[in-house]
Amino acid sequence: MPIRAVWFDVGEALIDETREYGTWADWLGVPRHTFSAVFGAVIARGEDYRSVFQHFRPGFDLAKERQARLEAGQGEYLNALDLYADVRRCLTSLQRAAFFVGVAGNQTERAGRFIRELNLPADVIATSDDWGVAKPDLAFFTKLIEVSQCSPAEILYVGDRLDNDISPASASGIKTALICRGPWGKILSADSFEVKPDLILDNLDELVGALCGADPSRNGL
Repeated sequence: MPIRAVWFDVGEALIDETREYGTWADWLGVPRHTFSAVFGAVIARGEDYRSVFQHFRPGFDLAKERQARLEAGQGEYLNALDLYADVRRCLTSLQRAAFFVGVAGNQTERAGRFIRELNLPADVIATSDDWGVAKPDLAFFTKLIEVSQCSPAEILYVGDRLDNDISPASASGIKTALICRGPWGKILSADSFEVKPDLILDNLDELVGALCGADPSRNGL
């Protein structure tokens, strides 16, 4: 079936999270390169990325530390400078080609406000806080299908994580595209997972080529 709706994860699909990772290293009082190295090791071992904080501060409570950062005037934020360069032209091209364009990832309500302020060319922007469920829970993708108002086979989800994005989206009947950037996209190999993405991308320009290129009928993937 032809793809009618294209959804995007946020971190590393649309947003370069390098600066935000750096602010957490600063908050912990460790060198940024050290934090990045341990972060990569945690991902490569298949652990929950949040366990990286325990290596530097045992008993670390992410929710409490987020609040502490806010109270210290150092809360998380993002702006247009954090967007990857190919994002606006990709989303614009898809909308002009009459695709439904959605953005949905595991973000806080606060991050959701910043994302909406970017004025991205998208029909829907939602976060896990908005929907009350987070990936990889299949209920997240059930909500995504409901909002799309089309069948799962007509939806493509673009993400950088095989575990959080590709596997649960595929289990929900949704087509998937893995974008190979950011820590997860670079460290984890698609060969190590039973579920394979329908597309593997180095950038979002390749996605536009796949969906809006030579075949104007946009045949299903």
